[in-house]
Amino acid sequence: MSSMFDLLMSLPLFRGVTHARLAEVVGQAKFHFLKYPKGETILRQDDPCTHMTFVISGQVRSTAANRNGRFAIGQTLEAPALIAPDFLFGPRTAFPATVVALDSVSILQITKKDFIKILYSDEIFLFNYLNTLSVNAQKAQVGILSLTDGTLDERIAFWVIALTQPEAKDIRLSCKARDLCSIFGVQRTNFDAIAAVMQEKGLLTYTPREIIIHNRRQLAALLEHSYE
Repeated sequence: MSSMFDLLMSLPLFRGVTHARLAEVVGQAKFHFLKYPKGETILRQDDPCTHMTFVISGQVRSTAANRNGRFAIGQTLEAPALIAPDFLFGPRTAFPATVVALDSVSILQITKKDFIKILYSDEIFLFNYLNTLSVNAQKAQVGILSLTDGTLDERIAFWVIALTQPEAKDIRLSCKARDLCSIFGVQRTNFDAIAAVMQEKGLLTYTPREIIIHNRRQLAALLEHSYE
């Protein structure tokens, strides 16, 4: 039981609480533990978001795409991690990405009703969740506004940071080069030149159809403020 509590306490929502306090919460709320084998779909983009979902072991691949499929961004998340924590509330309560198990994965789900009880039960839980929401809201705004400001490499960095989670690995932007140029409002020659420099620095690999981010932290270092 102690190892299970240690695992739960490593999750973003439960950081900073004691074993005793967590034991009380586990006794009062329903925790649903699920197992998924490699390759199985855990969540689909636009599925209703009715539970707070945590990855408690293994790795998952989260991929979000626009409606016409011309743009997609994928990221790998490994335990402990939250999946789309900012979509449980608000006008659009649907998962923003499809999530697939990369290996044997354990998932913890807490219903919205029980999650609200947890938030009311202790300020630590409430502050942890509010901090998560605030980080996501601020980086999204900065990422969008950056499309009209800053150098191109900074704008690319802002965009990636805004669309991925801090712990994300193997980030891949799948999009034709001409569409990326249209998004960033630059000519193809300028985009290719900046992408080549970033590739030489080891920040990414650039092809006409994909950008692979090698290290999210190094990319974030291009920015004056990390916002995370």
